Amino acid sequence: MTAELSWRKSSYSGSDGGNCVEVAETSGRVHVRDSKEQRGPILSVPSGQWAVFVRHVAGER
Repeated sequence: MTAELSWRKSSYSGSDGGNCVEVAETSGRVHVRDSKEQRGPILSVPSGQWAVFVRHVAGER
């Protein structure tokens, strides 16, 4: 699955490869992985649920 995904991480992440997550989008889903474990598990959630999560984390309940 990872070969066809275009991964990105926040511009706030440092370039040292520290504690970061990467996200990739496909039709209707957002995929999340640990930047240090690129061959590790991937969390895949519906785009709508990801949007709810991001709003909650940003304090926009």
